[in-house]
Amino acid sequence: MESATADSTTVKASADHALAQPLPKKSSIAIIDAEKAAAKQRREEAKKKFGRGAEIRTRTVKDRKLRANLKRLEDKIQDTTLKARDAQILQDNDDAGFLEPENDLEKTYRVAQRDIIEEASTQTARKAFNLQLNELGPYTAEFSRNSRELLLAGRKGHVATMDWREGRLGCEVHLGETVRDAVWLSNAQRFAVAQKKYTYIYDRQGIELHALHKLIEVTHMKYLDYHYLLATIGNAGVLKYLDVSTGMMVAETPTKLGAPTSFQLNPYNAVMAVGDRSGRISLWSPNSSSYLAKIQVHKGPTRAIAIDRSGRYMVSTGQDLSMSLTDLRMTKQEVFREVNRRYLARPGISLDISDTNLIAVGWGSQCSIFQDVFDKSLDDQKVTRPYMAWGGGREGVSGTQNIERVRFCPFEDVLGVSHTSGFSSMIVPGAGGSYDSLEISPYETVKQRQETEVRGLLQKLQPETISLDPNFIGKLDLASAETRGKERDQDRAAEDPILKIKNRGKGKNSSLRRHLRKKGARNIVTEERLRLQQMYSDQKTRKKANTEDKALKYGPALARFAGRDR
Repeated sequence: MESATADSTTVKASADHALAQPLPKKSSIAIIDAEKAAAKQRREEAKKKFGRGAEIRTRTVKDRKLRANLKRLEDKIQDTTLKARDAQILQDNDDAGFLEPENDLEKTYRVAQRDIIEEASTQTARKAFNLQLNELGPYTAEFSRNSRELLLAGRKGHVATMDWREGRLGCEVHLGETVRDAVWLSNAQRFAVAQKKYTYIYDRQGIELHALHKLIEVTHMKYLDYHYLLATIGNAGVLKYLDVSTGMMVAETPTKLGAPTSFQLNPYNAVMAVGDRSGRISLWSPNSSSYLAKIQVHKGPTRAIAIDRSGRYMVSTGQDLSMSLTDLRMTKQEVFREVNRRYLARPGISLDISDTNLIAVGWGSQCSIFQDVFDKSLDDQKVTRPYMAWGGGREGVSGTQNIERVRFCPFEDVLGVSHTSGFSSMIVPGAGGSYDSLEISPYETVKQRQETEVRGLLQKLQPETISLDPNFIGKLDLASAETRGKERDQDRAAEDPILKIKNRGKGKNSSLRRHLRKKGARNIVTEERLRLQQMYSDQKTRKKANTEDKALKYGPALARFAGRDR
């Protein structure tokens, strides 16, 4: 018994001795090297995706105080990028919320709205509704930036706002004249309506605030949130920018392209895209009197344009039944490149892109939603079947309800469809994205909204910041003053040195004779010299004719004074 106890004690002591022994030196060094390599890779990944430019070389700074401040700033930037990289884990699952078929025989576009409503929660099911407005259509619809408000505008003068989540009506106005377009302004407290002749601004109660008589016969409108600019274009083809914070007209640019067929804002750089009847799309800025770029996309009129939030891709539909995807990123080889093209059964009337890059196309009485279009190129397998479908006589929707506009609701899995018979909202799983509450929040209070409006006015961007490449702000212009002067004067016509000569001197010391005497070499015949001699000959002929006229006027007795100037 004692021997067994002694043996167990010996085994326990040997195990404790083994645990107490340190790891070999090579193993500890390998673990430390692996940890350093993992930390270095983590820093490189964070810097590549969330970095803020090149790192400042603090060792070359001689001033100790400045070197310490720069080092502290670099440490703070590195810590921020690491935190942003770690927070990205919350959004790594990009496919969350989408419909997925269990086998190859199931198709997601065959899933009806009633099936989704039956399986969804009560709160989600309430987001699908229909508004029957058969008399004053067709209607256009716009969601506010915070996704809470809905603006409806009927072609025959009916305008209404509502909190669509609660089903609470905000205001309802019957204008009694044609309404072509309507758009929300800042913080959904005001909205602009393009009526038959002029454009008007109303508040949330439907009270008229301003009548914009400079905006005549407007057909398309877009609002630039960060610039406080209302961009409009009408049948005359004149693109106008109005500053709604001051009431001043910033720019009026005639496009010379006729009546526009489509109009869209690039949310990345605030450049306007205008489609015309020849199938071209031109990009415009208030800082230029001509287009920044022009793209020939379709063989017929461009019916609709949509640009994603990152400003990389532009989707357009034309009268030739095609839907084109264009890469807007500029490269050295080519400016813009077509990535994908597909054909629809009927011309696409309206387009919109969700926060998760779903594309909604309204054509005829149907609406199709496509997924993974940005991931397919012309060389890869094209997307042939839609992700979801709506209308066309399905689900109790009449086939005669022609779609006027489709709009995704921000931060929500909801697509709004306005048509000739009113408005319908459909649930689109996976369409909504996340939001930044410091930028815009669907649940903001009145106090937060007021602070946001004041902050937006203080941080309002100037129209000069609108460019194809918004990253030019903050960069150093390395061009010389002479080069900048040439770029500034490149549109100016070349000056003729002969026109600078004052042709009003008389006698032998006139400016023309003086120029011929000093700079006109007698043994060299140039174009400039011939022109100067012709000018001098014409001057002598005019002087001689003038003298003869005066001699006839003065008579024989005073004719000798006709050649003298008084």
